[in-house]
Amino acid sequence: MRILIAGASGAIGGHLVTQLVARGHEVVGTTRSAAKTGALRALGAEPVIVDALDPDSVADVVAKAEPAVIVHQLTALSGPSTMRQVKRMAAATNRLRTEGTDHLLAAARAVGVRRFVAQSNSLWMERSGGPVADENGRIEPNPPADAEAAVAALRHVEDAVTGITWADGIVLRYGSFYGPGTALSAAPDAVMTEQIRKRRFPIVGGGRGVWSLVHITDAASATVAAIERGRPGIYHVADDDPAPVRDWLPYLARTLGAGPPRRVPAWLARPLAGKGAVDMMTRARGISTGKTKRELDWKPRYPSWRTGFTDGLS
Repeated sequence: MRILIAGASGAIGGHLVTQLVARGHEVVGTTRSAAKTGALRALGAEPVIVDALDPDSVADVVAKAEPAVIVHQLTALSGPSTMRQVKRMAAATNRLRTEGTDHLLAAARAVGVRRFVAQSNSLWMERSGGPVADENGRIEPNPPADAEAAVAALRHVEDAVTGITWADGIVLRYGSFYGPGTALSAAPDAVMTEQIRKRRFPIVGGGRGVWSLVHITDAASATVAAIERGRPGIYHVADDDPAPVRDWLPYLARTLGAGPPRRVPAWLARPLAGKGAVDMMTRARGISTGKTKRELDWKPRYPSWRTGFTDGLS
């Protein structure tokens, strides 16, 4: 099957290319950077450069590729973690999830793509309900003001993709990535790892926010399963061990050989990190993956972050 991965040079892209090529698929991988085409080619993909915010550029690339499936993994979440840069990356990612999604869908429809798979994430599940949400859960309707744009962009992806009638529209709500090539890995320049080692990633408030995590290779294998046999709708992709921040973060710090995370009151963190960040640390809900396992015949190699952190960061 011929598959186009939009955002193939991102955190999950390389793992996804590797797994798809190993299963005999033809992969076209897009990137914004000419410097990254060699790496994609080495993995077995046909690299193409595209500006995902330019509808003509997207239409041209999709028309030439003629894929049966498009996988939308476009984000701009990489680079330095300064406050100014984080805001720029978030704004760029929001545009990719709104304008970029619309451009890809229009191009996909024009060439008769049969399946469209898109990335969402689980950190903004609706806050009401129990600690874990299934696929019937919706994106939080009333997020903090500083998170409204990001949450609206996620909602746009989900509504636009699951609303198509001319192809199978599939949304994958991923847990938080960790492992090689992500912000949380054993690499010395991994942004989140660096913050934890410097004790700059604290437990906010009581650390009651429940996070679902997923090793990046497991995220890729679930995506492959969705590409090959998914049905229209939403699937959750995470390990089997959703846990509050107060549990997994100290464990991770010990695994990395770092000091214990500091504890910061929510009232103090809000003006420094923002209301949205505090909300994720104190009110987030985890996700269940029963539907994904049942319908896609998938299970994670790392069923818990406990083994994933010790065995899968490098």
